Amino acid sequence: MAGLYIHIPFCASRCNYCDFYSTTLLSKRSDYVKAVLREWNAKAYDWKNNIDTIYIGGGTPTMLDDMDLTNLINTILADLPHLPKEITLEANPCDLTLQKLHCIKQANVNRLSVGIQSFNDSLLTLMGRRHNASQAKDAITNAQKVGFDNISIDLIYGIPNQTINDWQQDIEQALALEPQHLSAYCLTYENGTKLTQLLLDGKIQPVEDTTENEMYDYLVNTLAKHHYHHYEVSNFAKQTYESKHNSSYWTHTPYLGLGAGAHSYNNDTRWWNINDVNAYINATHFEDIQQKEWLSKQDLRTERIMLGLRTANGIDTNEVDPQVVQKHINLGYLTLNNQRICATLDGYHILNRIIEDLI
Repeated sequence: MAGLYIHIPFCASRCNYCDFYSTTLLSKRSDYVKAVLREWNAKAYDWKNNIDTIYIGGGTPTMLDDMDLTNLINTILADLPHLPKEITLEANPCDLTLQKLHCIKQANVNRLSVGIQSFNDSLLTLMGRRHNASQAKDAITNAQKVGFDNISIDLIYGIPNQTINDWQQDIEQALALEPQHLSAYCLTYENGTKLTQLLLDGKIQPVEDTTENEMYDYLVNTLAKHHYHHYEVSNFAKQTYESKHNSSYWTHTPYLGLGAGAHSYNNDTRWWNINDVNAYINATHFEDIQQKEWLSKQDLRTERIMLGLRTANGIDTNEVDPQVVQKHINLGYLTLNNQRICATLDGYHILNRIIEDLI
């Protein structure tokens, strides 16, 4: 089987921490949707029989108007022999009006991923988010009223000025909304972002590593008490609500990406469209705006280790040197069970170093 990812790069404004490809050229939205459907039409024959998940990400997909969003999804679904088991739409809380939610629901979206990031208004302002805490809560409760029963909340920790108490309150508020899924990411300072410039200018200070680790440990332990399965480093789900689409990335399941900046993968090949909305819209042959790489056996092994150790399923013992594994088991960073090697909570704190050692 395979996944379909559709990148919608439009944002009303750029968040201060984000380095994903996005644009504020909102006048291009309808033309962009037409281009996505042209790319789908060019590639559908080779993929349509295997698509079992769809993920519409961004950017901010909810920046599309209702007609364009509905047309995009319905046109693709009409080409598929069966309805995908999971259709996810990323959403900004302040876009999720009742009208928008009804539109999304009628378009067969059955999973929402809502970028809340924090319920603290001062931290939201620092990150350059468009919404406030009240809008975030309303977005989730309204989605539930409309009938969505598979909702994921995104949170960020390690934000400048964020305290342990702030983080605990964010988690408590998220749990009070009873989402089926929660993703939590440690803030990273990416080149070219406003937060990185503020850091370089000495106007903000990063959170100490020990505090970030304490935040992560609190997250993991608290969600476990509330019966969320910690199935990937940053992802937690109630039983059966693990993200089927995202899980395909960690298991080398093929996926097709549509849109400017979207990536695709199939067996030993990865390709991606360039980060240019105008070039994408004007493309006659999408191969002309793509870059491609071929993955060697060693490349694939490295990725299996990197991706596998991020998950609760871990990696097979045959992938790595048993002596190196035993060293990390003795240090309390890895465990071995039924020929699967998994990281412990302490191991997650230094996962990159462990991976480098195993590779």
